[in-house]
Amino acid sequence: MDDSGSGDDPGPLSRYRGCMTAKHVVLVGTRKGAFVVEPDVDGAHIRGPFCGTMPVQHLTWDPASRALLAGAGSPWYGPTVWRSTDLGETWAQSSEGLTYGDDQPTVTRVWNITPAHGVLYAGVEPAGLFRSTDAGLSWTHVAGLREHPSRPDWEPGNGGLILHSIVAHPTDPLRMWVGISAVGTFHTRDGGITWVAQNQGVRTGSQPDPYPETGQCVHKLVMHPLRPEVLFQQNHCGVYRSDDAGDSWTEITVGLPSEFGFPMVIHPHRPSTAYVIPLNGDDRGRYVPDGSVAVWRTQDDGASWERLTRGLPSSDAWVGILREAMATDQGDPASIYFGTSTGQLYGSADDGESWRLVASHLPGISSVETAVVDA
Repeated sequence: MDDSGSGDDPGPLSRYRGCMTAKHVVLVGTRKGAFVVEPDVDGAHIRGPFCGTMPVQHLTWDPASRALLAGAGSPWYGPTVWRSTDLGETWAQSSEGLTYGDDQPTVTRVWNITPAHGVLYAGVEPAGLFRSTDAGLSWTHVAGLREHPSRPDWEPGNGGLILHSIVAHPTDPLRMWVGISAVGTFHTRDGGITWVAQNQGVRTGSQPDPYPETGQCVHKLVMHPLRPEVLFQQNHCGVYRSDDAGDSWTEITVGLPSEFGFPMVIHPHRPSTAYVIPLNGDDRGRYVPDGSVAVWRTQDDGASWERLTRGLPSSDAWVGILREAMATDQGDPASIYFGTSTGQLYGSADDGESWRLVASHLPGISSVETAVVDA
């Protein structure tokens, strides 16, 4: 790989130097455990692997309980949630309640954990939603989603039948959106009792009807809290924006090198600015086009896109980036991070204008999140 970045870049998180009460960390879930990364001007301090080196689909931070939470599991281990209240020094794990019941499909993995309004939500495989009111010690099935009339027709994507995106309304605890591969987007207005499919205008390339009610393979669903009626999604078949809380979608793929990709994030302070990392296609290797890593940014809600490459490998980088493997912090300018399928973690401290290699030689990276924690 050709890393052509400047060594003069102070690097992500340098603005946090001198802060005596808090520190900024990057949380990395991998195929072989979880890692806590503390970037600095001189590189990064890396702790881990944690969680018994189990496959960790998502590692995140719950600001309410001040705990790290790792969604993990596999068809061999079964689903589990790991929890640490001391930044990874010690861990406990629990699978209590992560079941659909006897004579029902067996839950195999936890793919996403999202804190919202004082509780936790977990998306699992096969696709379903669970809620915890005790900081992740036990879970209860949000049964209404799997009672949707389309449920008998749900089909898995290449990675399985998974609920991977959980988007909570910032002020209304009864409203939530979820993304399921390869089924689509669903929305509840009553706390999960009932759900509606929201896929109008989203293409599917695998069905005779290109715009069915369900069957779309949403890859990532995101929202900015300042505009809860505006949603973005990276789909198997394009990038989309909704201006009416998901009731309809407009494709905004024009200007990107591919309609296919997984991660998508929104700038923490500029709701019209979003970032994606296109891959070359579902049948062409699922790596960055031409082996050249680039992050693509829109600053106008998808009307146009720009390619950001300074400091990223320009050739011979046959890497993929998974749906949870990109995140921003809350800074302005924002620090942005993404992790690759081959274990590199890249970061930008200037809204994506330039990048540097923060860590390498990690296991394949499944998820990236940021958190400000007690020093």
